Amino acid sequence: MVEKDPFAALKYKDFLSLISGNLVITAALLIQEVLLGYQLYKLTHSPLILGLIGLAEAIPYISLALFGGHFADRLDKKMMMKRALLVIILLSVFLVYLFHNAQKFEQNTLLGLTFLSISIIGFAKGFYHPAASSLKAFLTPREVYSNAASWGSTFWQIGAVLGPGIAGFLYVQIGLVKTLSLVVILLIVNYLLISNIKKKVVNVVLDNTQNIWQSIREGFDFVFKSKILLYSISLDLVAVLFGGVIAILPIFAEDILKVGPQGLGILRASPSIGAILTILATTYISPTNKAWRNMIIAVAGFGVATVVFALSTNFILSVVMLFLTGAFDSISVVIRQTILQVIPPEHMRGRVVSVNSIFVTSSNEIGAFESGVAASLFGTVPSVVIGGSVTLIIIFIVFLRSKELINLKL
Repeated sequence: MVEKDPFAALKYKDFLSLISGNLVITAALLIQEVLLGYQLYKLTHSPLILGLIGLAEAIPYISLALFGGHFADRLDKKMMMKRALLVIILLSVFLVYLFHNAQKFEQNTLLGLTFLSISIIGFAKGFYHPAASSLKAFLTPREVYSNAASWGSTFWQIGAVLGPGIAGFLYVQIGLVKTLSLVVILLIVNYLLISNIKKKVVNVVLDNTQNIWQSIREGFDFVFKSKILLYSISLDLVAVLFGGVIAILPIFAEDILKVGPQGLGILRASPSIGAILTILATTYISPTNKAWRNMIIAVAGFGVATVVFALSTNFILSVVMLFLTGAFDSISVVIRQTILQVIPPEHMRGRVVSVNSIFVTSSNEIGAFESGVAASLFGTVPSVVIGGSVTLIIIFIVFLRSKELINLKL
C-alpha cells in the first residue's frame, strides 16, 4: 500500500522541488540570522539586541501573514513565492554591502539599517510562507499527507542543521561578508527550484463576495472552532515562547560555556540534528496514531530538556539536551503539519496555515525577544529555568482540558 511506503511523498517531483527549496532557504536565512546575531552581540554585548533581532522580523511578518494567507487562497501560489523571494534576495544583497562597508557607518546607523533590512525580509516572508505551506498540500495525494509532513519537516530540519552548523565555521574560515554572499547564492538556488514546479493549482473560492477582512475572519473562526487545531497551535506557542533558548545561545557560547563561534554553530545545530533523526523515524513509525497523547509527551519532554540545558555548565551535556529539544519538538511538528494538511478544506488551507504561522512565528520570534528581555532582567540561566518551568505547568493545564483528544488518530 502506498501509505506504507516511507518514500511515497518523494516520488512526486514538484513536491520534492518545493521541499528542496525549503531546505535551501531555511539554511540560507539561518546562516544569516546566526551571523547577524553573533556580530551584533559582539558589537554591543547586549542580550536585548538578540531579542530585538527576532522582534524586528516578527512584527512585520505577523502583520502581513493573514493577508498572505488570504491571497494564497486566491492567487498563483508559485508566483507569490517568487516575488516575495526576490525581495528577500535584494535585502540580503544589501546586507552584504552594509557589512562590507561597516567601517563607514556609526554603530547606531549600522544597527538601524540591519534591523530595517531584517524587517523588510519579515514582510516578504509574510507572503512567502503561507503560499509555500498551502501549495504543499496540492503536490501530493491525500493518502500520503502524513508521509509528506514527515519528509517536509525532514528537509526543513536538514536546512536548520546545515545553516547554523556551518555558519560558525564559515565565519571563522571566510569571514562575515563572504558568508553573507553565500546566503545570496543559496536564495537564488531556491528561486530556481521554485521555478521548476510544474503543477498548475486551481484555487477554489466558494464566496467571491467576501471582502478581505471577512475572508481572514473565516480562517480564524475555523481554527478556533477546531479543538485539535487550536490546542496544537497553543502548545507550540507556549513551549517556544517560554521554553525557547535559541535566540540567546550566543550568550551561552560566549559567556557560560566559552566555546566561541564554532561551539555556537554546534549548539545551534544540535536541536535540528535531533529533529532530523526523529523525523526520519516518523516516516516508518507515524506519531499520528494517538496523536494528542504523543503531542503532550513530546512538548513536556521539550520543557524538561530545556530546564536541564539551562542548568548545565558542561558543553557535551548542553549539546545532548539541545539535541533532545529538537527530537521532542520534531514529533509535535509532524503531528501539527499533518493536522494542517488533513483538517482544513482546500479553499481555506492558505488562511488556516497563515493563522498557524502567526502563532508559530510569534512563538519563535517574539519568544526570541522574550528570551532577550528575560535574560537582561533575571540573568541568562534563571530566565531559561523559569521559562521551562512555566512551559511544564501550562502543558499540564492543557492536558487536563483536552483529555477527550488523547486517543485521536489522524
